[in-house]
Amino acid sequence: MNRTDSLFRRSALLLAAATALLAGCAAAPSRDDPFEPWNRAMYEVHQVVDGNVVKPIAEAYVKATPEPIRTGVSNFFGNIDDLFTGINNVLEGRGDQAGDDFGRVLLNSTFGLGGILDLASMMGINKDKKDFGITFGKWGAPQGPYFFVPLFGPTTVRDGTGTVVRFFLSPLGYIPDVAVRNTIYGVGYVDGRAQALSAESVLDTAALDRYRFLRNAYLKNRRYQVYEGKPPPEEDDQEPAPGAVPAAPPQPK
Repeated sequence: MNRTDSLFRRSALLLAAATALLAGCAAAPSRDDPFEPWNRAMYEVHQVVDGNVVKPIAEAYVKATPEPIRTGVSNFFGNIDDLFTGINNVLEGRGDQAGDDFGRVLLNSTFGLGGILDLASMMGINKDKKDFGITFGKWGAPQGPYFFVPLFGPTTVRDGTGTVVRFFLSPLGYIPDVAVRNTIYGVGYVDGRAQALSAESVLDTAALDRYRFLRNAYLKNRRYQVYEGKPPPEEDDQEPAPGAVPAAPPQPK
């Protein structure tokens, strides 16, 4: 076999492998992700911007900021989370849990220096986490299509609506000084991105298709939260696989 034939065969094999890979990536969008081609494109945009701008800033923040200060920053924004968790527990009719949530906010906002110190956790007041997306799900609102938003991440129509509601109700929005308000928003964003750094190794090692892995993990986690750890079987789980032989009915004894 001459070098030309060998080169031709290798090129053909590479082309066949690439075609098979592209065919797999171009599979029909799922029911939850009807806009998958668009979402994949947005995910790629996110990867470029995050990898070149946001992630380096988050890494620099972790290296330059002492851990106690970073913990205080996280506690401050976590205190705001507790406020909205309490609101959502009220909306879900969970008064006892809401009382704990508002108690955490009161204690941490006063003796905890505006939430910088998480005294409530030190005193054994459990921290819950709820948001409007979960509450809307408990009220029966459909999940809606999945979307990936650059610099924000995975969401759905229901969760995205909840995020918009929270944004407009946030106490940070009432800070009159625009520069101060935007700075706090920016610090909160960088803090959240810094907290996500440790989870990236799992995504890198576990996922051949990072986009699909992230989407499926997000949707399953949100479903788990809406049903408080006991989600009913999904419709796809109730249908037999194509070509499967149905189980024989039990024989009378």
